[in-house]
Amino acid sequence: HLESLADAGHRGAVYFDDIEKFGIWPETYDWVYIRGWLEQFIEGVLASPKIRTSTYADFHASNATRGIVYLPTTSYIEMNEWTLPAPAAATYSQLLEREKHAGRFEQVKPFTRGGIWRNFLSRYPESNWMHKRMQSASERLSRVPAAPADLTELLHRAQANDAYWHGLFGGLYLPHLRRAIWNNLLRLEAELDRLAPRPGLLRADVDLDGVDELLLNSGSLQAAMRLDGNAALHELSFYPLRQNFGDTLRRRREHYHQRIEQNEQTAHDGEGIRSAHDRVDFKHPISESDLETDRRPRASFLDAWQASGTAEPRPLDTYALLGADGTLREATLRCTAGELVCDKSIGVSDNTLTVRYACGGSVGTMQTALNIAMPSCDGYSGRYVLEDGSVPGGFGQLLVLDDARGLTLDDRWMGGSIRITASRPVEIEAAPFHTVSLSEAGFEKIMQGVALYLRWAVDKPGNRTEIRLSFHADS
Repeated sequence: HLESLADAGHRGAVYFDDIEKFGIWPETYDWVYIRGWLEQFIEGVLASPKIRTSTYADFHASNATRGIVYLPTTSYIEMNEWTLPAPAAATYSQLLEREKHAGRFEQVKPFTRGGIWRNFLSRYPESNWMHKRMQSASERLSRVPAAPADLTELLHRAQANDAYWHGLFGGLYLPHLRRAIWNNLLRLEAELDRLAPRPGLLRADVDLDGVDELLLNSGSLQAAMRLDGNAALHELSFYPLRQNFGDTLRRRREHYHQRIEQNEQTAHDGEGIRSAHDRVDFKHPISESDLETDRRPRASFLDAWQASGTAEPRPLDTYALLGADGTLREATLRCTAGELVCDKSIGVSDNTLTVRYACGGSVGTMQTALNIAMPSCDGYSGRYVLEDGSVPGGFGQLLVLDDARGLTLDDRWMGGSIRITASRPVEIEAAPFHTVSLSEAGFEKIMQGVALYLRWAVDKPGNRTEIRLSFHADS
C-alpha cells in the first residue's frame, strides 16, 4: 500500500496507531509478535526502495505545504458513535451498517460523523460534575500569584481525559480512573484552601445544568447537594484521604446492551484478527436484572417513605430549601408527601457530616440510601466492622443488621474508614452495586460502590419522630 502511494506521486504518508493494538487488545499479541506482523512490517519498510522513514519535523522542513487544512471537531468514527445518547447511537450504528451492506460506506464515511466528544459531558452528569469541578479549581489556581509548579501538575493530572468519557476504551465506568481524577483534584483544592480558604457555604450552579447546588465545606469535608428536590448528596469529599465517597455511577441504558440481549456476533473470516469493536465476549455472566437501570441518582441520603399498609416505598423528591447558614455550615429542607411532613437538616463540622430528620403526620417507615464509593470495591482490603469489633464480611457481600446503632466501613487500600452512626436503632441493609459496560475484552460487571439502606419506624402520628445520622471519616 505504501509503495502504491509512491507510484501515484504522493510525497508522504503518515502511519500511527494506538499502543493497545500492539499486544493489549485480545488476539493482537499472537498476531503482532508470535506470528511476526511487526517484524515483517518493519523489515519490509526498511527493504523497500520506495519508502524512506522520517520524523514529522524533518519532513515538514523539507517539503512545502499543499494548502491549508482545518481539522473538524470530530474523532474516529467509533468515538463519534459512543458519544451519542443511546437511542441516537443505535440509529447511527444502523445507518453505518446499511451503508456497509450497500457498498457505499467508504464513499459516505467522511459525511457521517455522529456526535462530538463534549456530548459525554451532557450524557453523564458524573463526568460533567468532575469536569466543572476541575474547571472551578483551574480558575481558582489562575488567581494564585506565582503558583507552585506542583499545583499546576495536579491540575493537569485532574484533566486526564480517559476518565471523563466512555466507549470501548473510555474510563468513566472504571472507578480507579475516576478516583485518580478526584485524588488529584482534592489534593489541589486542599492546597488552594490553605492559600485562600473558601467560605463554609456556597450556592451556585456549579455544573451549569440549570439547577443550583449547595456546597457545605468544613475544611476537611465537603458535601455537595443539588437543589433538585431529592435533598441528597452527590459529592462527599474527605480531603485528608483525597477521597470522594460520592464518586459512584448511575446504572443507565447503553446502546450496546442490545448486543447482549441479541447475542450478536460479527462474522469473522479467520484472516488477521477480529476488531475489538466487533467482539461479543463476556468477562462475567450477565443476567437480565444486571441491565436494569436506576430510576434515581446514585447519591447519598436519598430518601423514600413507605406508609403503613402500602407495598412499596415512595421516593421523597419534593424537598424545598428552608434555609442555609454559612456560619453553621448547615442547610435545612422540608418535604411534604400526603400527610407526612419531614424536615431534614444537613451539616458538616471537621470530619463529620450530620443529617437530622424530624418526620411526622403519618405512620410508616422512613428509608434513606447511601451510595458510597470505597476504593477496595469487592477486594479483600474492604470490610464491614460491627460495633463489637467483629467483621461480618466484605463490601462485595450482602449484610443485614436489625436494631443497629452503627457500622464502620474500613478500607485498608484507602488507608482509612468511615463510621456511620444513628441516634436510635435502625435497620441496615448493605449490598454492592454493579454496572454493565463493554471493554476490549468483552462485557463486564464493575462494582461501583456500596448501597446502604437505613430504615426506621415513624410511629407517632401526633408527634414527630427525630433521628440523627452521622457520617464520620477517619484517616
